[in-house]
Amino acid sequence: MDFSDRTVLVTGASRGIGRAIAARFAAGGARVAVHYHSNVTAAEETREALDGTGHTLHQADVSSPEDCERLAADVVAAHGGLDVLVNNAGVYELHHVLEMDYADWQSEWKRTLETNLVGPANLMFCVARHMAASGGGRIVNVSSRGAFRGEPVAPAYGASKAGLNSLSQSLAQALAPHGVFVGVVAPGFVETDMAAELLEGPGGEAIRNQSPLARAAQPDEIARAVAFLASDGIEYLTGCVIDANGASYLRT
Repeated sequence: MDFSDRTVLVTGASRGIGRAIAARFAAGGARVAVHYHSNVTAAEETREALDGTGHTLHQADVSSPEDCERLAADVVAAHGGLDVLVNNAGVYELHHVLEMDYADWQSEWKRTLETNLVGPANLMFCVARHMAASGGGRIVNVSSRGAFRGEPVAPAYGASKAGLNSLSQSLAQALAPHGVFVGVVAPGFVETDMAAELLEGPGGEAIRNQSPLARAAQPDEIARAVAFLASDGIEYLTGCVIDANGASYLRT
């Protein structure tokens, strides 16, 4: 896919799926704005490994409304514009409803929703205004199969991703007349640091066998789906959710 002369902001690009997404766009000729929260060393490693030149680093806490506004402005200032936003940054933390106190329950919901849902909403608000004023753009949000099947030991995560799906479809309708197209990729388990504890634990084999492929996804498989939704010629797919879960969960 050709992304020459495009600027792409990838949140959570210092590792895992985000790093693979950044690499996929850079391989297509894009200038990538590599976002990170705290691990500047990993973010530098991501940037250094990207094909091409002109890539930049941007620190922000996406759970902060002020940081989201600054991040969008910094990327536009650094590159003279922004063509693609990929909301990939997120948190997944185990929290069983019967195994925690009320204060921890409140804290978990606040942290998860602010990072996984409100943060992307704020970035889309800031970025969509620029895109609409400059001829259009693409927004791709990384969700999860948990939005559909439920997450019994991480209910805030499942709820945040379900909200992200709904938000994406709402903004797909609102922004299409302005040339801004919105899509979602919803992975299952992916071989990343974030999933390592579960995939390498005693239940890892059972998790892999949820898919008839008997494995988790590789990060680049998800990156290819993201790049597809950001490419030209598929505008009529705006509002779609691509299930990238290896047939481990099939919606009806």
